[in-house]
Formats: sequence, structure tokens, C-alpha cells
Amino acid sequence: MKLVILEPLGVEKEKLLAMAEKAAAGRIEIVSYDTRAEDVPTLIERSRDADAVVLSNLPYPREVIERCPALKLILVAFTGVDHVAMDACRERGVTVCNCAGYSTVAVADLVFGLLIALCRSILPCDRAVREGGTKAGLIGTELEGKKFGIVGAGAIGLRVARIAEAFGCEVVAYSRTQKPETGLRYVGLDELLSSCDVVSLHVPLNDGTRGLIGARELGLMKKTAFLINTARGPVVDSAALAKALSDGVIAGAGIDVFETEPPIPRDHPLFSAPNLVATPHVAFATKEALEKRAVIVFENLAAWLDGAPENVVS
Repeated sequence: MKLVILEPLGVEKEKLLAMAEKAAAGRIEIVSYDTRAEDVPTLIERSRDADAVVLSNLPYPREVIERCPALKLILVAFTGVDHVAMDACRERGVTVCNCAGYSTVAVADLVFGLLIALCRSILPCDRAVREGGTKAGLIGTELEGKKFGIVGAGAIGLRVARIAEAFGCEVVAYSRTQKPETGLRYVGLDELLSSCDVVSLHVPLNDGTRGLIGARELGLMKKTAFLINTARGPVVDSAALAKALSDGVIAGAGIDVFETEPPIPRDHPLFSAPNLVATPHVAFATKEALEKRAVIVFENLAAWLDGAPENVVS
């Protein structure tokens, strides 16, 4: 059998291969690529003879899966799997395992990095002090006493909730699955949007969440509210958000994810909107998180080779 690691995973190659070889224990040949290729012909060529492949957020379409007759396992070094043709995997009996949980701490950290940047006008403050300015027009706002809305109360949403509580916020949540044992107070989405000072998104991308936050939903929010999206780009209608920011419908937004992976086109509508703090899909990307996910990837491999796959999403 053959395992192909299709792209670098942010861990030193020698260390990554050592982890892979330990998990494989001689049961599977390992091939690793040092470059990321997104074009279908290259992906087919790299994957053609593989029984198992490893990828992170690399798009893996139906055309590739259908041209890889030996493929039995896709190890996704990521939490979401919307970039993999899951319908093709189900049709062909390909097992897909993810790395849920590896980035919980990292993503929650960035939520508050983006939020505090907005609350305290960090980027305008930086420009002002470099240009000989003062605090004029840069008086910020505190988190204590604010109402903080969590949309999607999974592992990341729950950690964000606990941090928000530590800041002195009142936390409410909207989630498809409600867990009373967490102690969160659950409300409807419209109530959350209309009553909260901060709305932080933590839902997966699927048919039910695509375009979840559009012009209507933004219109429900307070003019003083901030929107944070570290989930998936298409959960938010970017054009509607850009207009809402330009029209003063909401006070600001912190955005780590877009409709496509970076580099994002310079003419993206959000880049001309005021009070936006943007990052290039880095919420998951810390040294610690990347090592955690590599560990989980190869634990998933070992479990599959042992006949008892873990973290299976399909």
C-alpha cells in the first residue's frame, strides 16, 4: 500500500516523515511532496497509485478521486472538509478522517486578537503614532459588560465563550445542537444578532450555513456591534458586509476567511470598506496547532491501518 502526503503541513519534513513512519510501522510506503499543487492533472498524477492521501485545505475535487482507483482513505489535516468532494468519496467508499480539535486554542486566540484590534482601533493607532499623531478620534471601547454572541457552539465556540466570560461579557449562543451541560444560554439567531455587541461565527460550511449572514441579518445587528468570522468565508455575504460597513450598519468586522483561499484579489469588496481588520486565513496557523494536527493525522492513519478508523467524517 502507498500513502502520499500531497503538500507540506507546516512541520519540518524530517519530523513529519518520522511521525508518519512510526504510525505506519512498515505497513505502507510513504511518499511526501514539498510543494502544493492545486491543478487537477498534477493532483491526479500525485494521487494515482495512492491507497491513502494526506492534504490540509487543498481542494480535492471529484475529477481527482474518480481517477484514483486505489484510493481508500483521505486524511484531512484540517477540521472542515468542504474542500473535498465528499459525495464522490461516499459513492466510491473512500473513508475521510479529519483533525477536529487541533486548532481550537489557536482560532479562539485570533478571535480576540481581531476583536481587540477593532475595540481599541489598534491599526489606526499604529498608523497615528508612526505619523506623529495622537489619540484624537481613537478612543476605544471595553469588552467588560458587553453581550457576546456565539454562532456555532462546538469546541471552538465553547472556548471563545469561556474567554469572553473571563473578559466580563454576558455570553449567549445559537447552535443547531444545544448542550445544556455547557451552561450556555441558547437563543434564536435573530435574537442573538439584534441583542449582541459582538457576534463571532464558528459554524462549518454546508448548505445550511452558506450565506447565513447576509444583508437581512446584518441589518438586525446593533450599529455599535462587531462581527468576527474565523469560520468559513461563504458563511458571510461579503458584498452585503462591505455595504453594511460602508453604510454604518455595524461598527466593524474582523475577517480571517474569504470565498477563496489567499491571495485575495485586491479589488475584493471588503478591502474598500471601513473598520475592517483582515487576516489571510491564519486562525489555525500556530506552531503548536500545526504540530497537533500532524499528530492527529498519523494517529488517524495508524487507527485505519489497524482496522478501527477514528475521526471519520465519511
